[in-house]
Amino acid sequence: MRDDARPAANAYDCPMPTPNGASSIPPQPRKPTIGITMGDPLGIGPEVIIKALADPDTRRQGRFVIYGLNELLTYAADQLERHPFWYRVQHDSARTKRPISEDVVVLDYDEYDGFMQMPRRAHKNAGAVSKLFVEDAIEDALRHDDHTRKLDAIVTGPISKDAWRLAGFKWPGHTELFIHRTKAKRGVMMFVSPRLRVALATCHLPLMDIRNVLTIGRIFDPIDLGHEACRQLGIERPRIAVTGLNPHAGENGLLGDEESRLIEPAIDVARDAGIDVQGPFAADTIFIRAASGDFDLVVAMYHDQGLIPVKLLGWDKAVNWTLGLPIIRTSPDHGTAFDIAGQNKASEGSMKAALELAAKLASQRIAAAAPTEQPTPPLTPAPDS
Repeated sequence: MRDDARPAANAYDCPMPTPNGASSIPPQPRKPTIGITMGDPLGIGPEVIIKALADPDTRRQGRFVIYGLNELLTYAADQLERHPFWYRVQHDSARTKRPISEDVVVLDYDEYDGFMQMPRRAHKNAGAVSKLFVEDAIEDALRHDDHTRKLDAIVTGPISKDAWRLAGFKWPGHTELFIHRTKAKRGVMMFVSPRLRVALATCHLPLMDIRNVLTIGRIFDPIDLGHEACRQLGIERPRIAVTGLNPHAGENGLLGDEESRLIEPAIDVARDAGIDVQGPFAADTIFIRAASGDFDLVVAMYHDQGLIPVKLLGWDKAVNWTLGLPIIRTSPDHGTAFDIAGQNKASEGSMKAALELAAKLASQRIAAAAPTEQPTPPLTPAPDS
């Protein structure tokens, strides 16, 4: 959706030429283009997206392309007593293949309608369209850099896993779908909040299956990818703590051997790679130390072990960041909240934080990919003949 031919907003955007033909003002990096999938149309996704983007400070951080239903987004804006501040275009029209200069664009899937009158619960139609939003956004993020529809990052609105199941999809969540579609060799869920950062060794699995899939590699990956993620967040030397799987971190084998058989070897491999990592620690106390500043990241063994402290300490500010992908993907750390959907009660804090993190990470990539300009030497008079 990028419009590279967009005219400068004012004269200060135009570099002044110098006598030797070079510019006195270096070119400014472009804003990242962030795709936002609306999530389940019966959930709070439309509301939190509009509330987050209604903040001019958020909109200044990038260009935003919403994959969703214009009718529901307009309804959310009406509840906020805001006029629509976006440009609407049909998602599969020829117009999407030409540059669009507006900072907020809605790709409207209006052939899927009827949701305004439906009860707020998991429904197969909502599951089908919410997955379509994600599939199209992933396709656009994987496009070549000079493609008009290229995205620099994706922020996913909350989906209903039950609705996906009702629609016939077997994916347990966004994370697994993104890993498969992008052909990523590794993928890790990491949660970023003001007081706590947590990466998971396993994601969406039944609790009874965890000990059957946990391996040294599955534990090493969140240590390794989490270390690099912390560096991207500006932490030069991340300090990482790893939890045990069992109560009291196994109590020296009395309560299980996964700590000595799997977790300690993974920590040793990470240390050999130069990572500052300690553990395994009892999970009932290590999060207190991390929240107090002793560690920059905690690697937890399973979903609820890591997510309970994150949501307790940073419910309205936590962001889910998928590590290991070739594209950037973040999401708010909450679900569809069917019980309050459509009532203008949802908080946009986590969505806003997800947009801001995506924009920050995308801007870093854009800056890193920009060619380094060599200074132009000044012109010198030609020697006398």
